[in-house]
Amino acid sequence: MTSISIGDAVASLLRDGMPVRFEAYDGSAAGPADADIRLELKNPRGLAYIMTAPGDLGMARAYVSGDLEVHGVHPGDPYDAMTLLMNHLRFRKPSAAEAVRLVRGLGINHLKPPPPPPQEHLPRWRRVVEGVRHSLSRDAEVISHHYDVSNAFYRHVLGPSMAYTCAVFADESASLEQAQAEKFDLVARKLDLQPGQRLLDVGCGWGGMVIHAAKEYGVKALGVTLSREQASWAKNAIDEAGVGDLVEVRHSDYRDVLESDFDAISSIGLTEHIGVRNYPAYFGFLRDHLKPEGRLLNHCITRPHNRPASTGAFIDRYVFPDGELTGSGTIITTAQDAGLEVMHEENLRLHYAMTLRDWCRNLAENWDACVAEVGEGTARVWGLYMAGSRLAFERNEIQLHQVLAVNTTEDGSDGFPLRPTW
Repeated sequence: MTSISIGDAVASLLRDGMPVRFEAYDGSAAGPADADIRLELKNPRGLAYIMTAPGDLGMARAYVSGDLEVHGVHPGDPYDAMTLLMNHLRFRKPSAAEAVRLVRGLGINHLKPPPPPPQEHLPRWRRVVEGVRHSLSRDAEVISHHYDVSNAFYRHVLGPSMAYTCAVFADESASLEQAQAEKFDLVARKLDLQPGQRLLDVGCGWGGMVIHAAKEYGVKALGVTLSREQASWAKNAIDEAGVGDLVEVRHSDYRDVLESDFDAISSIGLTEHIGVRNYPAYFGFLRDHLKPEGRLLNHCITRPHNRPASTGAFIDRYVFPDGELTGSGTIITTAQDAGLEVMHEENLRLHYAMTLRDWCRNLAENWDACVAEVGEGTARVWGLYMAGSRLAFERNEIQLHQVLAVNTTEDGSDGFPLRPTW
C-alpha cells in the first residue's frame, strides 16, 4: 500500500480548502504558506490522537498534550484561530473505501489510542459504572475536578472578584470587576434584599454574592459549595471583608442545608451541574426553604432550545463532567410545576461572551504564572474552553438566563410592587 502524506490526507478531506497553514512532522503541508494562523502537528502521537478520536476530542487531546501547536494566537486566548476554523474549516465524510485507503496510507499503527492526557476525566460510561450520576458523592467528585484546580490560578484568570459566572456590563467601557459587582448587585436588587433578612446562596463559589449581600445590604447570608478550595478561600475573604458576624460559607451540598424560612435564595451557576432530571427536586427544595413571599433568583447557562442535547466530548471530559444544559423554557416550567410563581426572566447571552473575552485576556496576560501553578496542559484546556465558549455565546449556541421567582402565598400574595424596582 502506498503511503500518503499527512498534509495530503488533510487536504483531501476539506470541502472548501484550508483556511490556515497546516504543517506535519513528516514534512508535508496544506493551506496557504502566508496564512496568519499555522497548525503544526509535531509527532506521531498527535496523529494517533486525531485518528482514534475524530472530532473535537482528538484535536483537544493532541493540543492539550502539546502534540498540536497553534501558531499566530496566544494559547491563553486562541479566539481568532477558533473563529477562523469554525467559519471556514469544513471536513467532508470520506467513503468507506476512501477511509480504509487513508488509514492504510497513514499507517494502521496510528489506530492504537495513546493514553489520554492527565487532564481528561473518565468517559461518561465509566462514571455511570462507578457511581450514580448526580449522587452526593459523585457530584462532589466532578465539582472538585473543575473547581479544586488552584485558587491562585483562578485569581489570575477571574481577577480580584473571584466570580466565575457571567458578569453584567452596564456599558461597553465597564471593566470586568465593575461588571461582576454589577452582577451581584443586580441579583440583590431583583431579590429586594433588606437589612436583617436571611439569604441562602447555593453553589456560592468563592463567596462573592454572600459578601456583597452582607456589605451592601446588611443581610445575614449562608453560602454552600461542594468545592473545598472555594470554601477555604471564601472564609478568608469573609474575614478580610469584616462581615464574619453576618456571613457563613460551608463546604457542603445544598441538599444538606437544614435551615429554612429564608427571605431569599440565590443560585448563580449551580443549575448546570445538577442534571435536568433533578430539576423538580431542586426547585422543590428551594421553594420549601423560602418564606412565604420569599424570592428565588436562578442564574445559569442555557440552550436556545429545550431539546435534549449533548455538551460534547471535550466539555464533558475536560471541563464540566456530568454537566447538562437545557433551555430557559424548561427551567421556567419546572420552577412553576414546583409551586413557584415566575415573575421575570432575562437573557444575558452577550454579557457572558464579554466576560469570557476578559477571562481569556487575563489568562494570556498571566500565562507564565498560570502555567507555573497548574501546568501547561491544564492552562491550554482553559484557553481552549473559554475561547470556544465565547464563540458559542456570540453565535447563540448557548445563552445565560436569570429567572426570578417567588414563593407566592395560598391567598395569592407575592410581595412584589406593581412594577420592577431593579
